[in-house]
Amino acid sequence: MLVLGLTGGIASGKSTVSKRLQEEYHITVIDADEIAHQIVEPGRPAYKKIVRYFGDKITDLILPDGTLNRPALGAYVFQNKGELQILNKITHGQVRKEMLWLMLCSWLKLESIVVLDVPLLFEAGMDIICGMVVSVVCEPKIQLQRLMERNPELSRAECEKRIASQMSNDDKIKRSDYVLDNNNSVEELNQKIDSVIRKVQPSLWVTLLEYIPFIGALFAIKSVARRWWKNYEVRRQSKTD
Repeated sequence: MLVLGLTGGIASGKSTVSKRLQEEYHITVIDADEIAHQIVEPGRPAYKKIVRYFGDKITDLILPDGTLNRPALGAYVFQNKGELQILNKITHGQVRKEMLWLMLCSWLKLESIVVLDVPLLFEAGMDIICGMVVSVVCEPKIQLQRLMERNPELSRAECEKRIASQMSNDDKIKRSDYVLDNNNSVEELNQKIDSVIRKVQPSLWVTLLEYIPFIGALFAIKSVARRWWKNYEVRRQSKTD
């Protein structure tokens, strides 16, 4: 089973790609954002940790129905990179566990591809378990415009801070196997998606071979080693630049 990592900056068009993969190709997409919403529901371990740490810092953190005030939490952590890192530390472990369980379910269903839709794929180190990684990118000015249109409650400065808090497009491109340029129309983006899927779709024989324990283990080791080496090369190149 090919684990295809899908990532991209906020308002880059990643959700559009994810939707097409599900609707056009019927590929299972494991959405980290959706899981992140689920794990902070009242009573869950991550919810309790967030309330314990941020409760005294954000006065309106808890809404009348007991759920987290996500806009208030987001506004606070995006003003402070250190606090954002703490929030990510609280949630990332729980998200990983849930994603691994859903991956196992897809494997048991003999699916040939499963997509991990993770905004912070590289930052969280989850690219290491991906056979291939696809990044969705667009020009910064287009990204800013889309974010302001999508979230009118945010000021321009707040939008710029949210974009700046994420890995740059250049770094994503260096670490990715495929890049989807989303500066133009949805139709053009769809054509690029179709092209990538044609290239990465495993054959039936490869999918079946991976279910033989020894061969499956070799495929997994090869995939992890390849991803580790790619990241190593990127880090080495960054030091020499």
